[in-house]
Amino acid sequence: MPGPMWNKIAGNWKQIKGEVQSRWGALTNDDFDQIQGQYEKLAGKIQERYSVAQKEAYRQIDEWAEEVKSRLS
Repeated sequence: MPGPMWNKIAGNWKQIKGEVQSRWGALTNDDFDQIQGQYEKLAGKIQERYSVAQKEAYRQIDEWAEEVKSRLS
């Protein structure tokens, strides 16, 4: 489940999209257009592109969100 930090990420999706692309380079521009800052959709695309379980996708997103937290505060 997305933490409270996710609202800031979603609200800044266009600005932060480049960082997300750097972290998960296998995601395409079309993927990012579909995701539109939605946590569940990002997790689904990570699962699909990287062949990881849902729990692992969530873990990766949460870990990344902690890293970018200071830049969005």
